[in-house]
Amino acid sequence: MAGKRRAGRRPGHQPTRELILAAAREAFARRGYDATSVREIAAAADVDPALVHHYFGTKEKLFLETVSIPFDPRQYIHLVVEGPREELAERLLTTALGVWDSPSGLAAGALLRGSLTHQTGSELLREFLLKRALEPLCGAIEPDPVLAKWRMNLVATQLMGLAMMRYVLAMEPLASASPEQIVDAIGPNLQRYLTGDLHGA
Repeated sequence: MAGKRRAGRRPGHQPTRELILAAAREAFARRGYDATSVREIAAAADVDPALVHHYFGTKEKLFLETVSIPFDPRQYIHLVVEGPREELAERLLTTALGVWDSPSGLAAGALLRGSLTHQTGSELLREFLLKRALEPLCGAIEPDPVLAKWRMNLVATQLMGLAMMRYVLAMEPLASASPEQIVDAIGPNLQRYLTGDLHGA
C-alpha cells in the first residue's frame, strides 16, 4: 500500500541507529522517561518500532545510551538500603564514590560536564538522576511521597555538589580526599537528608 512504512531497515545509507538515538535524546529531554514511548521515538526517527528494539532491546537500555552511561544506578540501590538505617549515608557515599572512581564513572562525569553547557544535557541529567537513581532510592526508605520528594531533591544537592567539586572542578583538598574522609565530612548532613527531620517539609 502506498505510503505505508515498511518494517526493517530504512532504504539507503542513513545511520539508523544514530537517528534513533537523536530522536530518543530529544524526546527524553522534552517529555521525560515515563511519558516517552518507543513508538513515539520510532515515529520521530521515521523508522519502524521494531528497529528500536533491534538496536537497543528495551526503552531502558535506549535511555541509558542517550545519556552515554554504561550502567543502571538501580542495580546499586540494594547496596544502600540493605543494612542499618543509621548507616544509610555511609553506604550511599561509599557506593557512589566507588562507581564514580571506576571506568563507568568517566561517563557520568562527562554527562555532568555536558549538562553545564547544553540544555538537553541538563534535562537528561535531571531525568537520569531523579528517575534512575534517587526516586527509587528515596521511595524505598521513605513511605511518605511528599517527604520522599524532598529527600530526593536534598540528596541530589549533596551528591551533585560533591561530584562537581571533586570530579569536574577538582577542588582541593576534596579532589584528593579519601572516601573515608568524605564520608566523615559529608555523611552526617546526608544522613539527615535521608532519614532526619526536615523541619516542616
